[in-house]
Amino acid sequence: MRILVIGATGTIGRAVTALLGERHEVVRASRRGPIRVDMADPASIDEMFGEVGEVDAVVCCAAGGAMARLEDAGFWTGLDGKLIGQVNLVRRALAHVRDGGSITLTSGRFAEPVPGSSLGHLVNGGLEAFVSAAATELPRGLRLNVVSPGWVRETLVDLGMNPADGTPAADVARVYAVAVESSAQGRTLTCQ
Repeated sequence: MRILVIGATGTIGRAVTALLGERHEVVRASRRGPIRVDMADPASIDEMFGEVGEVDAVVCCAAGGAMARLEDAGFWTGLDGKLIGQVNLVRRALAHVRDGGSITLTSGRFAEPVPGSSLGHLVNGGLEAFVSAAATELPRGLRLNVVSPGWVRETLVDLGMNPADGTPAADVARVYAVAVESSAQGRTLTCQ
């Protein structure tokens, strides 16, 4: 398969690219790579697909949001890229994913809410609900899934936190591979 991985330079994206690259042709896109995309900018998504052309699968490991409390000025940060951007990605990918192909998004809710996680829960819960409903509307046998990776061990190390509660990026990548290579449809796949 020819697979477009968006966010290919991030922790999860690098692991997904390495794993899928063992069996498939992987096209890498990111904010600062040779194929550039900004998930908060619909025109950027269109330009990326114009450059990449047809693919068998799209995997989005990009787009995140900062922790913010309800009263914080930056509360809506991440909404445009992670929620709206991934919804726009699905809508625009339909014309570029071959029949029977797949689109895999990334959510990321954690088991227990913590202060500052309300927007993240809104965005990620919204993505998971969108995937469940939109999967029933896709044409030509296309499949749509979302991966909720939870805490990634390497990210916890980067944040100076205890890595014991995280899943190694290589294990997270296997869940993305299941989304791409299996018949899963409309599902939220978790790494926990």
